Amino acid sequence: MFLRRCYSSFSSHPLRVCVVGSGPAGFYTAEKMLKAHQNAEVDIVDRLPTPFGLVRSGVAPDHPETKIVTNQFSRVAHNDRFSYIGNVTLGSSISLSELRDLYHVVVLAYGAESDRAFGIPGEDLSGIHSAREFVWWYNGHPDCSNLAPDLKSTDTAVVLGQGNVALDVARLLLRPTTELATTDIASSALDALYESSIRKVYLVGRRGPVQAACTAKELREILGIKDLYIHIQNVDLLTTPADEEEMKSNRIRRRVYELLSKAASSETSGPSPGQRELHFVFYRKPDKFVESNEKSGHVAGVQLEKTVLRGTGIQTAVGTGQFEELGCGLVLKSIGYKSVPVDGLPFDHHKGIVPNVMGRVLSNNPEETTQFERGLYVSGWLKRGPTGIVATNLYCAEETVASITEDIKKGDIFSANALAKPGKDGLIHILDDRNVKIVPFSSWEKIDNEEKRLGSLVGKPREKLQSWNELLRVAMS
Repeated sequence: MFLRRCYSSFSSHPLRVCVVGSGPAGFYTAEKMLKAHQNAEVDIVDRLPTPFGLVRSGVAPDHPETKIVTNQFSRVAHNDRFSYIGNVTLGSSISLSELRDLYHVVVLAYGAESDRAFGIPGEDLSGIHSAREFVWWYNGHPDCSNLAPDLKSTDTAVVLGQGNVALDVARLLLRPTTELATTDIASSALDALYESSIRKVYLVGRRGPVQAACTAKELREILGIKDLYIHIQNVDLLTTPADEEEMKSNRIRRRVYELLSKAASSETSGPSPGQRELHFVFYRKPDKFVESNEKSGHVAGVQLEKTVLRGTGIQTAVGTGQFEELGCGLVLKSIGYKSVPVDGLPFDHHKGIVPNVMGRVLSNNPEETTQFERGLYVSGWLKRGPTGIVATNLYCAEETVASITEDIKKGDIFSANALAKPGKDGLIHILDDRNVKIVPFSSWEKIDNEEKRLGSLVGKPREKLQSWNELLRVAMS
């Protein structure tokens, strides 16, 4: 989408823009706003002292090429009309209504920092974690530095889900640690993986191989792990006419199915002693988590219900009433991230998004004269749900910025009569009064330099600082 530059000559005041969230959606939005509006001043607010969102805390450590986009974001951060304000939490450090008073435009791009739940018995047993928590743990996110998943007491892990995040966590559990030792994986996670007893990982999906939610690239990578025994039941690879129709209209699904079929055809009769194993389990959905008899309060397995597919077009999994148990000591739930609402924000709890049209937030106030919340927008996962790759956020941001530009041209949010807004100065004043210690981009660069220095000592690109105290100590030094 092409955005024509808008010089907003209507007002001599700067167009004050606040973006909440410094992941790809936030930085792409900031970049597009700075390019489209020459009098815009854009501030990104983030609750962490470290920018870049899921590029830092979500992308797997063995995918360094995906993280190169942070170079582009850093160039944005050095724009004279841009500020990064870290260690500021929307809802506690500052409210949404306060931000809307301080800025002409507020764009919420804080993503999804919670998890969907199955809502089945035993889900609170120890040994069960969300894949998000596990990913944050091995990526050194300060919220999960103390997660300490037990990888030593069991040789079997079950991953519920078959999307790219599920494949990421399975790959990290099975990949030789010597290959991970030269990545930016958190040191505590690397130590735990060195001592891990996990030898078998089951990837469980409620539908079939045609419907597996991963991409061919991610699948090819896990299938290519050295000396890995891969097991797929041949019966699960049988396709129906409905499956064939799905593959005919979706090239990615066909490629994923072909890769799984090829892996099954080259399967040996069984694993060799000590060989690590990856088992793909299709047409199964969790019914309950089973508690250990020996270790009270700890998971010992998952009871799975067999499923069949029903419907045309998008086939759905329906339980058959037949059950089987899969023993394990570790469960990682990879069924989707979930966004969290804040006070004053319309929110669709079922979809886990902010109701919007092309990024404009829909109003749920019956007294509003327009259907949209004036000056309030969304971008990224909060706008469309937790889907897509890093680049998806570029197009998402372009659409939101196009809506903002259109509204400015119509005089809806910024016009000749527009009052000056305090923007960053007003925000800093409020935060100072509340004793909130902000982390500007220059302080993040201190963290960045220290992590790279520590990494160089152990042959890694960086050694991430994993606790809030460490991060803030270096940032404030």
